[in-house]
Amino acid sequence: MRVAIVRRLPGASFSMDVYADGLVSGLKTVRPNWEIVELTPNPYSLGNKSSWFKGIHKYYERYWHYPAIIKQQKADIFHIIDHSDGHIIYWLKSTGKPIVVTCHDLINFLQPENIQDGSRLSFFSTAFWKFAVKGIRLANHIITVSAHTAKDVRQILGLESERLTVAPNAVDSSFCPLSATEIQAFRQQHQISPQTICLLNVGSNQPRKNIFTILRVLAVLKAKDVSVHLFKTGADFNSEQKKFIHTHKLENNITYLGKPDNATLVQIYNAADILVSPSLYEGFGITILEAMACGTPVITSNTTSLPEVAGDAAILVQPTDVEAIAEAVIHLNSDPDFRQQLIDKGLTRAKSFTWEKTAEQVASIYETL
Repeated sequence: MRVAIVRRLPGASFSMDVYADGLVSGLKTVRPNWEIVELTPNPYSLGNKSSWFKGIHKYYERYWHYPAIIKQQKADIFHIIDHSDGHIIYWLKSTGKPIVVTCHDLINFLQPENIQDGSRLSFFSTAFWKFAVKGIRLANHIITVSAHTAKDVRQILGLESERLTVAPNAVDSSFCPLSATEIQAFRQQHQISPQTICLLNVGSNQPRKNIFTILRVLAVLKAKDVSVHLFKTGADFNSEQKKFIHTHKLENNITYLGKPDNATLVQIYNAADILVSPSLYEGFGITILEAMACGTPVITSNTTSLPEVAGDAAILVQPTDVEAIAEAVIHLNSDPDFRQQLIDKGLTRAKSFTWEKTAEQVASIYETL
């Protein structure tokens, strides 16, 4: 079987890169005789052109040029790995080939500010996104990464359960516990003492990520004379968050570590004492599994898909309850037995999410189609 995996532009979405890499690796393991073809848009540069011209050209590349190229490809089945590229299905239907699409979340239907917050042309971005995502209704089968996302797909897009399969994300084997020596060296490099509680947040800075709550937790802990520090990776703080940091004198309690490569990210997870991920909405929440796989305890939200990912291996909190999150941090730090129990549960739970297991589910869908 020749399977065409339709990817995003490299670097356009870190989480989609992780998903595509993991799925392809898993498919090559569980179906070694298949031909897996990865289709990726060509990077383009417009030099000194105006930002408006670049924006228009980006829409042309994504919604016209790239779909036209994909339509010309020869494959037994097409798998679009990001629901945001659902518009490509409009182009592929005339080929008569089966089409599978993975839907990761429908947050922008429920909270459109997540598009508007990071877009220069928010009205057009929202309209094009909705047009694209509605295209997944024409796919032969839709994979969702969580039962919560499957529920959203049924309710928002009106799709029947028979066309949906939940095949969860997984965690790469490179995420694992490091030696105490390596952890100590990384913390010393960033001047984090053994007595300091090092919190970590990984990901974007969209409103749904609830970064302000994390900053408020940091301020509360500092006011209680808790020695605490926050590592932030992924998107940097926005101007309003930086103003909050300055107002509450948190500059010395925060280190922004940029967008690290995989090896460095593993070091960061290991060096942190607790992952704090109080998202208001997640289609899955892969950072929870990555932290667990590294032996880092997790505090996360009791909403959307996060409880089904975390199971009983994390502390679940109401995402805007600052005091509850702060108390959970203190509890983890003051009760070593409880902390170790959570670490052990996390390591066990992370091992149950493998890309080979996910790929087996996906391959079975291909074969049925």
